[in-house]
Amino acid sequence: MSPDKLWLETPLIRSTHISSLLGCNAYLKLDTLQPPQSFKARGISHYAQHAVRTHGPGVHLIIASGGNAGLAAAWAAKVLGVKCTVYLPHAASQSTIDFLRKDGAEVVIGGDYYLQALQRAQQAVEADPNAVMVPAYDDPILWEGHASLVHEIKSQLPEGNAPDAIFCSVGGGGLAAGIMEGCRAVGWDDVPLVAVETHGSNCFYQSLSLNEGPFTRKVVSRKVPEGTSAEYNKEHNVTVAHIAKLTSRATSLGATSPSAGAVEMALKRSGGVKSVCVSDELAMQACLSFTEDHKTLVELACAVTLVPAYNPTLFRALVPHTDKPATVVFIVCGGFKISLEDLKEYERIVEAEFAAGGEWDVAFNGQGIKIPKVR
Repeated sequence: MSPDKLWLETPLIRSTHISSLLGCNAYLKLDTLQPPQSFKARGISHYAQHAVRTHGPGVHLIIASGGNAGLAAAWAAKVLGVKCTVYLPHAASQSTIDFLRKDGAEVVIGGDYYLQALQRAQQAVEADPNAVMVPAYDDPILWEGHASLVHEIKSQLPEGNAPDAIFCSVGGGGLAAGIMEGCRAVGWDDVPLVAVETHGSNCFYQSLSLNEGPFTRKVVSRKVPEGTSAEYNKEHNVTVAHIAKLTSRATSLGATSPSAGAVEMALKRSGGVKSVCVSDELAMQACLSFTEDHKTLVELACAVTLVPAYNPTLFRALVPHTDKPATVVFIVCGGFKISLEDLKEYERIVEAEFAAGGEWDVAFNGQGIKIPKVR
């Protein structure tokens, strides 16, 4: 760990299992190995360092989180020797609360869902002259930290050649924005970004569908789905979707609306963004397959990234076949909210899906794709 950054440079490994299945060179960027167990360590520690430089060592870091962002803030605050308070919704697990307290954070449970915890956190910042709100996903300083992923990948890939695609999960869009920013910085703006999320937490997908961009030729009418509202953001000149109720179990993707700045970047970048939505059950299958192949646990919000890795039909729809084997990178973003008990439950759910037969329903830039259910 260099003195000018707190996060670790994580390994980029070629996956024999996925490469063989897909007939390509598939690399895994293992950010699950960050000290707080997710990529959030990058942007949030970068923001925390900025806050200390700006406000001094007496700064009080406050963040609202469903888990992973709070863990990253608590870890960064402990390394920097500053105070940190994390506001969590009631659904936060006891293991998350215990981990936060081990890193010295004060934990406040506020509200039934993230937005209520955020409101409590904002009130606390207003009442404390030393407090700074740490953003979970919507800030250029945060994205600058996440962009370090791409700088590392460029130095780690053989001969530093650009990949044919980068895959990541997307919730509020912080990770995606960081990757897009990193690609721009290293001259990879033409590299396609595949952003994957789950049905029931797909505010990024819905936001893209409401604007002129990747969905334009595929969607006849850009109607706002039931239970979702649309809001025009003047600063970024985009329309952003707001989901009234999140139904996915991939709770770390559970932003009710994405960063308008991230949506703008996605719509404007030359390499484009391929926006994909999959079911929780398909993400569970990918989670189980990845655990078996790589002996590593990742939470459901990370496993969505790996769905194309374990489904050749979907992968070829996203990365068309050429004479030369493709080189692709999957961001294994990690996450704390996963356990052996969760995996046992996923096994039961996936087995029931296979017993029911049929196909997996996947959405891709406004199109519906049927994916065979293959064990």
